[in-house]
Amino acid sequence: MEVEEFTVQMIQDAQQKGSSDIHLSPEGCQYSLYYRMDDTLLLKNRLMQEEGERLVSYLKFLSNMDVGERRKPQSGAAQIQTEAGNCMLRFSTITNFRAQESIVIRILSRTRSYQLDETTYFQKEVQKIKQLSQYKSGLLIFSGPVGSGKTTSMYQLIRENDTEIKQQVITIEDPVEIEEPLFLQAQVNEKAGISYAALLRQSLRHHPDILIIGEIRDEETAKMAIRGALTGHLILASIHAKNTVGVLARFMELGVTKEQLQQTLLGVVYQKLLPRFCPLCQEECHQWCSHFKANERRAVLYEVLSGLSLKEMLESGQKTSSDIRSFNHLLGKAAAYGFISEQSYQKYQIP
Repeated sequence: MEVEEFTVQMIQDAQQKGSSDIHLSPEGCQYSLYYRMDDTLLLKNRLMQEEGERLVSYLKFLSNMDVGERRKPQSGAAQIQTEAGNCMLRFSTITNFRAQESIVIRILSRTRSYQLDETTYFQKEVQKIKQLSQYKSGLLIFSGPVGSGKTTSMYQLIRENDTEIKQQVITIEDPVEIEEPLFLQAQVNEKAGISYAALLRQSLRHHPDILIIGEIRDEETAKMAIRGALTGHLILASIHAKNTVGVLARFMELGVTKEQLQQTLLGVVYQKLLPRFCPLCQEECHQWCSHFKANERRAVLYEVLSGLSLKEMLESGQKTSSDIRSFNHLLGKAAAYGFISEQSYQKYQIP
């Protein structure tokens, strides 16, 4: 099979199975092809070393990487036409000490959107998040592992924002993961000098009502987000942290003061996508389970830190309010109700 045809079939197969990433890794004298499914790598195929190297070179060419450069890590993006339509892909390469390249392909899903109420285990947290999004200005932060649906949550939250007045929404992402014609979507391009901070600075001059920032990565972006919230904009952004409390520590590490957070922060949302437990299969619901629809096989578990709990956390550094519904508490509740398996309960607890 030609490498171009193999690539299309590989992407289509991964899409159909609900995989978030494809890993092509050198292992000895061969390459192994894995699909990432619900935080687990499943072996799909093994290729001869020459076939694996040819596939890596083609994928680098497809994503506008330097095919001749094999020492430095590289990243890129591309679109590919599949039976399901146009598919956006992100690529990342790393070379091992034997000068063998590995590549990871991130599949950016363009499936239709679902209401937040339809994709969660508990409604109370969704209602809290919707209430926080009604504020005219402030900072609403989302955190969670890669592939936990943070971008989807932010987009859908604004789509469901019940307002009769037309609002200008600007998104800043690297790259744009979800196409939304009602939003003004800007994309980071580091090679052209278009960084998150540069786009954010220009977007604030564009007088938006709502800003969605794909990821706060550095000190400049963090401070620009705070400035935007202080000047009357509603800003939704994601940041990497282990839990809601870790988000506050991460902001302070990026040079944001506790006083600035007290003035701007509306709430912190931590989320994870967890596989449902299928009572008929008596196991976690995977892509082959026919007892759930595709959009029902996983759902989001949220923890929301806001209001009095957030205020106490910022003032004392500890959760002292009794009304906090922690992630681990809700995880145990989901297991007790039979929504998730005992295996998932043990696996996804936050230490």
